Amino acid sequence: MKESILTKYVIPFFQWYALMILITIAIDYFLHRLHLVEVGRYLGYLGTFIVIISFYYSLRKRKIVKTGSPKKLLELHEYLAWIGSILILVHAGIHFNALLPWLAILMLLIAVATGLIGKFLLQKSNESLKLQKQKLIEKGVSMEEVEKQVFFDAVTLDLMKKWRTVHLPITTLLAILVLLHIISIIMYNK
Repeated sequence: MKESILTKYVIPFFQWYALMILITIAIDYFLHRLHLVEVGRYLGYLGTFIVIISFYYSLRKRKIVKTGSPKKLLELHEYLAWIGSILILVHAGIHFNALLPWLAILMLLIAVATGLIGKFLLQKSNESLKLQKQKLIEKGVSMEEVEKQVFFDAVTLDLMKKWRTVHLPITTLLAILVLLHIISIIMYNK
């Protein structure tokens, strides 16, 4: 039985996102209950470090570094960025006294959402195109005819790969806001 797009891609997206928020709330709750709120400050440092490590995938993809399997590094990037985001969200807590950290958290949430959307949309598109090609080949259609029939889907897939044009600027803006946050903490918390 064929799984629907909703159950295969949309629900997992919302599950990952909701799980991130729930884990953040749970960790924050327990830190408050155990009177360890100060630990949250250090989780921000750890979370930022973990997110920075996750960008090894980007360096590999752009061939700045030569080691590591791109597929494995992408998976590592996804999980490390997700875990790091949880730690950063715990670090942020709920404070209404500063605009800059709120903007950074908003960009973090959007960056995670666009990352998850990219992951699930690209996965679905790749699977769909491969399945379509496979079915045509099984019917005995020539490779030349297969390429003609899947041309527009292949073009669509290429366009979908451009989702990074949204994800990368948001991630860059997040990095700028994080740097501004760190600079402001250094300047005003002497």
